[in-house]
Amino acid sequence: MDLVLRNASLPDGRLQVDIAVENGRIAAVGPGLAVRGAREIDAGGDLVTPPFVDAHFHMDATLSYGLPRVNRSGTLLEGIALWGELKPALTQDALVERAMQYCDWAVARGLLAIRSHVDICDDRLLAVEALLEVRRRVAPYLDLQLVAFPQDGILRSATAFDNLKRAIGMGVDVVGGIPHFERTMSEGAASVRLLCEYAAGQGLRVDMHCDESDDPMSRHIETLAFETQRLGMQGRVAGSHLTSMHSMDNYYVSKLLPLMREAGVAAIANPLINITLQGRHDSYPKRRGMTRVPELIAAGVQVAFGHDCVMDPWYSLGSGDMLEVAHMGLHVAQMTGQEAMHQCFLAVTEVPARILGLEGYGIAPGCHADLVLLDAASTVEAIRLRAARRMVIRRGVVVSEAPRARATLHLPGRPAGTNFRLGLSSGAP
Repeated sequence: MDLVLRNASLPDGRLQVDIAVENGRIAAVGPGLAVRGAREIDAGGDLVTPPFVDAHFHMDATLSYGLPRVNRSGTLLEGIALWGELKPALTQDALVERAMQYCDWAVARGLLAIRSHVDICDDRLLAVEALLEVRRRVAPYLDLQLVAFPQDGILRSATAFDNLKRAIGMGVDVVGGIPHFERTMSEGAASVRLLCEYAAGQGLRVDMHCDESDDPMSRHIETLAFETQRLGMQGRVAGSHLTSMHSMDNYYVSKLLPLMREAGVAAIANPLINITLQGRHDSYPKRRGMTRVPELIAAGVQVAFGHDCVMDPWYSLGSGDMLEVAHMGLHVAQMTGQEAMHQCFLAVTEVPARILGLEGYGIAPGCHADLVLLDAASTVEAIRLRAARRMVIRRGVVVSEAPRARATLHLPGRPAGTNFRLGLSSGAP
């Protein structure tokens, strides 16, 4: 064997498990495997998980904070206006450089798959060309899936649909949309129908920014679910944000959730950004804005979390850490039960991997040997600590390493040089 990890805890609760790797794939999983590896790693009871997956990001804008100016209000609309100001000054080299830097951050944090929306309303398609080049460069160590995103509206922008088709022809993977940004509700619904019909004809997936609003009457997710079912696209469509659902009346939502489940439409919430941008017109009480995550899960809808933004016109913070995203999602959705907290971990690993259609994802014989060794004993502890990534493995090769979080104290009345692992519960190794 090329590599054997010993004594690992797995996200499904199995303990003291060995994982054998050969030729970039997992060859065997089980306790006390009677195999030897060219390299053997003792996990020491720590959690080994498949890599983190970001189901919703904007890599063309990342790390552009302060260009051409800072978003003083911190609002969604000023962010959109800022992006419009920045686009004419973009260069392909600068886009590639910022995206590559972000991908380095991502790999160091065990984030090895990202779905990034890329704005296609610039007729030059500069950002598309840049991210296609980034996708080519990072392919050995990170899966980058691109969404053709009409930031200015597919019907509202005169050249957007032609640009979207050009972007797909260049190799962009997924059809995007933004129906709530069209001129009218009816044009929003028409945009959903147009884009879904196009995607169905091309055999492509769909991921739409949908109802990113506090307006409870923004209900384009209903149209998206209908068109998905009408066109037989179950399991290939996602609605991102869905923040208006936070403000909808319960009777309407009781109808909407079964429609989404029947259509196989996934939901992608973006906790860090939804809690920051929504409810801006409220005085008090203020709405949280994030979509109804626990209710969607209970209804049988696949729910993933996305990072959405890192240091860009919409959000001045962020680091590419999907455990930070899960941590915020857990709090905003009040998902503090043990199983609910575990579901938040799955929302940044297994569930988005299914939404993206990643091949060979998981910890089972035949899966890609893409693994992350965390400085934590369980999924809940990993979220609580935003645990250090002790080791990141891609196709059986270690691509990043970091030390465990430890401290040595020198305190009066305590044994000299007391050394312990930060934040771990009593009795943990």
